[in-house]
This record gives sequence, C-alpha cells and structure tokens, in this order.
Amino acid sequence: MKSYEDMLKEAVDRLPKNTESSERFEVPKPIVAIQGNQTFISNFEEICNKLTRDKAHVAKYLFKELATPGSIDNHRLILQGKVMPSLIEKKVEGYVKAFVECRECKRPDTHFEKVGRMIFVVCDGCGSRQASKL
Repeated sequence: MKSYEDMLKEAVDRLPKNTESSERFEVPKPIVAIQGNQTFISNFEEICNKLTRDKAHVAKYLFKELATPGSIDNHRLILQGKVMPSLIEKKVEGYVKAFVECRECKRPDTHFEKVGRMIFVVCDGCGSRQASKL
C-alpha cells in the first residue's frame, strides 16, 4: 500500500501545470477625447463588437446613465458636454454587468432574445434567461 505522501505527490503530478484561466473577458478601455463642449469615445465600435451588442443599444444606455444627449458617428460616440473618462469607464462596466454578463454563471456568452414585447438576456453557457431592463 502506498503512503499518503506518495499518493499526494502522484495527484499533484497529474494536475495541469497552468491552472490559471486565460479566458478572462476584458472590455477595451474607452479612448476618450474632450474637444470644446463635446466628448468623443473613438473606439466605441470596437467596444460594441467585443460586447457583441448593437451600437444603438449601448449608446442608448450611456445617454441615459450619463444624462446627456449624443449621437453615433461611424465608429465613434459623441456625447454633448464634458464627461470624465473614469465615469464613462464605470458606465461601460455597468452595461456589461446589466446586459452582457450572465447573472447566474457570470460568463459573457449571452445574447438578446425578444419574446412578444419582452427582451431577455439569454446565456449560451448555462441557458438562463433574465428580463432586460432597457
């Protein structure tokens, strides 16, 4: 019979060497420029593509949360008024928590599904469905 230490060493040797997950979901940091009385997010399209969400939906959320009007111009978002980059970053993180990340398994593999007049955030990983707020 093997000793406890020998069995433990065998078990540790069988474990994969790299136990850290490299699948971390990272949203690109917004590149913000303030010119006059307008704030520009120049990598807005890149952010939306990474989130796999429609530009209009993300923009609507940011306009509402930042309490400022704005528009989408090709690949960038234009906000009226001077908005601090740190505040924009917090609001993008809030969007990810509310509409991208699954509330059950915390994975970003979700999509929108419309049933009647309700819009649900459906997780591709665990299959859970949550009603959307926006």
